[in-house]
Order: sequence, then structure tokens, then C-alpha cells
Amino acid sequence: MLTAFARAFKTPDLRKKLLFTLAIIVLFRLGAHIPLPGVSFPDVNACVKQAEGTQGLFGLVNMFSGGALLQLTIFALGIMPYITASIILQLLTVVIPRLEALKKEGQSGQAKITQYTRYLTVALAVLQGTGLVATAQGGSLFPRCDRAAQIIPDRSIFMTITMVITMTAGTCLIMWLGELVTDRGIGNGMSILMFISIAAGFPSALWSIKQQGKIADGWVEFGVVILVGLAMVGLVVFVEQAQRRIPVQYAKRMIGRRSYGGTSTYIPLKVNQAGVIPVIFASSLLYIPALLVQFSGSKAGWATWINTHLVKGDHPYYMVTYFLLIVFFAFFYVAISFNPEEVADNMKKYGGFIPGIRAGRPTAEYLSYVLNRITWPGSLYLGLIALVPTTALAGFGANQNFPFGGTSILIIVGVGLETVKQIESQLQQRNYEGFLR
Repeated sequence: MLTAFARAFKTPDLRKKLLFTLAIIVLFRLGAHIPLPGVSFPDVNACVKQAEGTQGLFGLVNMFSGGALLQLTIFALGIMPYITASIILQLLTVVIPRLEALKKEGQSGQAKITQYTRYLTVALAVLQGTGLVATAQGGSLFPRCDRAAQIIPDRSIFMTITMVITMTAGTCLIMWLGELVTDRGIGNGMSILMFISIAAGFPSALWSIKQQGKIADGWVEFGVVILVGLAMVGLVVFVEQAQRRIPVQYAKRMIGRRSYGGTSTYIPLKVNQAGVIPVIFASSLLYIPALLVQFSGSKAGWATWINTHLVKGDHPYYMVTYFLLIVFFAFFYVAISFNPEEVADNMKKYGGFIPGIRAGRPTAEYLSYVLNRITWPGSLYLGLIALVPTTALAGFGANQNFPFGGTSILIIVGVGLETVKQIESQLQQRNYEGFLR
């Protein structure tokens, strides 16, 4: 692998792409440390240190922003508005015929959907930025900090609008940087920036586990967490690469004097067809009840029950609900992202068939049957991976942002695999051996 990296840097155009990607990453991380105008930076730092491990409601968004959310920087919203907009547009494609028609138009239609995604990202950034500023001004961003009310000294309308515009501009800049990486760098730009945001919190999270450890000055706990992390990475790589390949045969067709078709291929159905989307959906949905209680300030019985059972990640009710939601959203997302009837119709149109299965409706029923069968282990795997942080809470006293948690490890491994494959394909085009020999 080291030889492959050396060859990648020896290739002029590939080296240029790698250095450009690294420069964008440096710029992205720099923006994550520039505070917003009107924010008292010493008070924010004091509250962040006091609230370590208790981010609760904002833990997921803070992870995707690389820790910039709780520090109230210009990149506080991070990549989250774009992720949310992309998921919403993907769901609406199934519901709105116009978007579905655009999706089928190819590159021009996809460019139009990308433009809609940008507009929706800006709207969500304004909405989320306003909510974040209001939360910080009310002292709810750090509910256990004594200096939470002093984070934003100037609460005038002008300063509030300035902060919201600055965060929205930061989100637009992140979106532009991601598109620059996609066009002129290596890998998918948004995925790379998401990877960097999550990986940026790994060193501090691992070191906090070492400092909180009690055996051999914390080195035993540190070593155990590293071994668990390596085992989880191996498991995630194994499952993410797992496929159910359905063979497809194309009949020969005579067009004029030439024959076309007669080839054999396959439909690759991944075990984890939904990716990390079910985990994000389930996490976001579980934040809603606690968010309602926090903003309502109610002391009623329902509010007490939610604070007791659906806020703490190590509570059995929370764990069971989280697991069931992940399984449900895995089936839901696979059902809307993969249409067996459409695949069967396309195969029939071009003379393709699955050996032993008739074309048309029987093919669609067979694809649906296989998809349901492989989605079960994929959804259970996602649920078990996502419950690792709760086990870490009980075993090591780690915080909610345990470094090898479900969402973070799935995204990091997935993005890492795709980026390595892209570098490998470009190396092989130049007659070099790739990473995966």
C-alpha cells in the first residue's frame, strides 16, 4: 500500500489532485475554528469544556460539523444542511413525478436536481442557523453551564441577522468547496468533507478515554478501545463489500447484419443497500421528543417520562427504540431507492432475463424476494453497529460521541473505501498496481 501511495504522488496529474484535495481540507478545518461575530469566545470555550460528553441533542450535528457547532464558528452548521437537503430530494423523487422524470433524463436532469438541492440547502441553513442562534441566546445550547447566557452578549436584531447570514454563507462555502473537490480533486467532495469532520474528533475522543481510564493509567482501556475499533472496521468493510450477485443473461439480437447482446452480467445487490441513512434517520427522529421537552420547559408527566427513558443513550427503552427505528428505516429506504418493477422492465426492454425466471412480473417478484431477504441481515447489522456507543458508555465511561460509534465508523469506512477505489482505478489506468491487490 505504501508503494501505491508513492506511485500516486509520482504521477503528476494524480499528485496535483491529491494536493488540491489536501489544500481544501486545510481550508475547511481552518474555517471550523473561526468564531462567529458577536460570540464571546472565552465563554464558549469554558462551556464546551464543561459540557464534554453531554452534548445530547446537538451531538450528531456537532459530529458532522467537526466540533464547530458547539464552538459557534462560521462553519457551525457544517455539511448537515446539504445532507438533509440531499435526503429530502431523494425521498421527494419517489413522490413527485416531475423530479422522477428529471432523474430519468440523465446528466442534464441530475444537474437540475443538484441545483434544487443547493437552493434547499440554503433554505435549511437559514432555518437551522436561526434555531441555533436562538438556542444559544436562550442559554439552552449548554444547559448545565453557568456562563451559557453570556455566550452572545449582543442580542440585537442586527447581530442576530449577521450571525445567521454568516453561518449560511459558511454552509454555501462548504458546499462550493465540496464541489471543487469533486471536479478537480479525488473522490466525492461532500463525502470527503464529511469524512474529515468526523475524523477530526477521533484524537480528542480517544485521549479522553485514556484520561478517564483507571487501569495502568488508562492505557489498558485505550488499547481495548483501539482493538475494538479495528475489529469494527474489519466487520464494516466485510459487510459493506458483501453483495448478492443476481446473474442476468442478454439474448442475441440481429440488427441489420450485426448481432448484439448474448452477454452475461449480474445485478449487484448490497447487503447494506441503505448505507448510513437509516442510522441518521433514527437518530434525528429520537432527538425530536427531547427537543420538544427542552424548548417547552414542561414538567408534566410526559416530559418526565421522555427525560427518563428517551434522552439517555444507555437506557433500555432508548436502545430498543433506536434499534427498531433503524431496522424500519433500512427497509423503508431500500423500498424507495430500489424499484424491482423498473429494473425488470428495463431488463425486458433490452432482452435481458434471469436464468430460470420469466421476464416481466416474475422477475420483479424474484428481485423483491431477494431484496427482502438480504435487507434483514443488513438492517440488523446496522442496528448492532449503532448500539456500540451505548455499550461503550457502560463499559468505558465514554461520551456520546464515542470515536468508533455506529454513524461515524460507517461513514469513515464507506468514504475511505470509495476514495481508495477511485485512486486505484486511476493508478491502474497508468499500468500501476493499485491498493487492493
